[in-house]
Amino acid sequence: MKLDPVTIEVISRKLIAITDEIYFTVQRTARSSYVNEVADFAVAMLDVNGDVFAYPPSASFNFLIDTNFKSTIDAVPDLRPGDVIITNDPYASEGLSTHLPDVHLIQPYFHDGEIIGYGWSFIHSLDFGGAVPGSVSATSHEIYQEGLRIPPMKLVKGGAMNEELLALIRLNTRVPDITIADFKAMMGALETGNRRYADIIARFGAPTVLQAQTDLLDYTAARGRAVLRRIPDGVYEFWDYLDDDVVTNIPLRVRLRMEVKDGEVLLDLTGTDPETRSAFNVPSLGRRMYWLSFRLTGILTTYDPDIPRNAGLYRSIAVRNQPGSVFDARPPVAVGMRHSAPYRLFDCVTGAVLQANPSLMSAAMGGSMATFRFTEQNEDGSLRVEVVEPLRSGMGAFEGRDGVDGRDNSINNMRNRPIELIEMEQGLRVLRYDINPDSGGPGKWRGGVGQLLVVELTGEAGGDIQISGLERSRMAPWGFAGGKPGALVRAIINEGRPDERPVSKGVPVRLGRGDTVTLRMPGGGGVGDPFERDPAAVETDVRRGFVTAEAAMREYGVAIVDGRVDEAATAVLRAAAPSERNDVFSFGTQRDAWEQVFGDEAMLDLNARLYAAPKTHRHELRRRVFQSVLPGLKDGRQSPLDELVADPAAARARLTEAMDTLLPKATA
Repeated sequence: MKLDPVTIEVISRKLIAITDEIYFTVQRTARSSYVNEVADFAVAMLDVNGDVFAYPPSASFNFLIDTNFKSTIDAVPDLRPGDVIITNDPYASEGLSTHLPDVHLIQPYFHDGEIIGYGWSFIHSLDFGGAVPGSVSATSHEIYQEGLRIPPMKLVKGGAMNEELLALIRLNTRVPDITIADFKAMMGALETGNRRYADIIARFGAPTVLQAQTDLLDYTAARGRAVLRRIPDGVYEFWDYLDDDVVTNIPLRVRLRMEVKDGEVLLDLTGTDPETRSAFNVPSLGRRMYWLSFRLTGILTTYDPDIPRNAGLYRSIAVRNQPGSVFDARPPVAVGMRHSAPYRLFDCVTGAVLQANPSLMSAAMGGSMATFRFTEQNEDGSLRVEVVEPLRSGMGAFEGRDGVDGRDNSINNMRNRPIELIEMEQGLRVLRYDINPDSGGPGKWRGGVGQLLVVELTGEAGGDIQISGLERSRMAPWGFAGGKPGALVRAIINEGRPDERPVSKGVPVRLGRGDTVTLRMPGGGGVGDPFERDPAAVETDVRRGFVTAEAAMREYGVAIVDGRVDEAATAVLRAAAPSERNDVFSFGTQRDAWEQVFGDEAMLDLNARLYAAPKTHRHELRRRVFQSVLPGLKDGRQSPLDELVADPAAARARLTEAMDTLLPKATA
């Protein structure tokens, strides 16, 4: 029997308050910077089926709601009061954890001897073992290289800590004290949730609260489908790229076919490239999961801001995954960088929805989520592993307004670390923390600018830097409807010095005292013809440092003299430039050049042949095909794609020959 709306609302608000208390308890009692500063963690309350039915509004990490908890709960039988489940293994948990640094705890909540729900929390640990500090390396190709794996098991049994398991964890992490302290922060928070939940049960009764679990999800599902009806029925296709997979210089393509019918959405990922021999794979195990649905989460919560955050959000969303693709990783492939390909899927969903209803979406976000880690040795010989900053790109522009500066519209929970704290705790000096000028895509509505960070190593022993998530170094954040792409990402060691060199994404680099690291984050794509932008808005951008005077003249046709618009010179500049306004996407020179050879039809044919080959052969066959077509891909450098594609017609002929030689079509 369904509850009346007033009772549902009262119980819902009380449950949300509990999750907020759990959230802040974790944040305020954890020791690692990933949790108490950067806020890379989450909490929720789960119903008896293991679905999220209450989520904290303070955590904007909303997309984690679409998570498979049931497999982990079912894997640990005979749960009793005082038990706490732990896991970090993507495969054993069937996608609850998606890489090894993410450690999840689940506590069953009981009433009269029966489970009436669960409390859940996860944190991103500073280190969980493996080949590199931080436990994430782009070049790992097996999960065995990435760290300690814990299948679902009891960390706490009947209130007693599993000391043998804790001893094993201590032995395998570079920061044992911080790691265990973070576990205890989660356990304390979940027990707080247990007590608060018991208060609600005492007030309303278990049958009423259990019915509320069902009714809340049904209510949310109906509201969610209503939001998705804003997307017109139809079939929309889009594709985008990772710049490479690190072990080769070959771009990695993500392809989406989105089918919409009466508020029900199917994300069909067929045609996406096969899993990589590096750590960019996503362990979905064939299920819909948060890394695949998270762009739609943003639509749901933007166009219905008060919609309850629970598993009902996703009832109208389905995913069709291609077995063996980068989105369907299976053991034992590495998954440490599992967020990078979903960022491109995020942009694919954006591009598909723009085709359906341009008013719903922005142009491409900057598309680079760069997490900067620094490892140095303490005086006692132990290692200190810390996140320096999570750097963000800019948001794409909308029809009618500029993109948000210094913040994209993907994972918005993660916060910056105070400069004073970085310099106090690490052997680093922050030389500049700023916005990245000219990074936002030019347009009538400008793309948001990215962030800029420059640090210098100050410790005598130096240290190791590692920057994951450095995407959009080739394939620019695209613009829309005449808007231009945002700037490319750049990460540089010793910029401006004779030994200047680029930083490879996700690969540790040893640096010494006095070395500098510069991170220039990309901006979002622009919307509309830049020469139609209000000159006063351009003047403001120049005054604020978001756009240089040179770019104002070149990209917007606005002459800035002594900080003010020169109206006469601006009129001349704009009269001389033809309008570039159109209703299609602007992808940038490198992608345009690449797709003169590797267009959609050719890539669908190539991938169909690759998927027909044995799984163990696909990576090598793919490498040989691309390097036969463009020999410049062999040189070990990430060369600009428009330089590699010097003769598109000849390259297309080589592609046909390479595919027929290495991957001949099966004959009937």
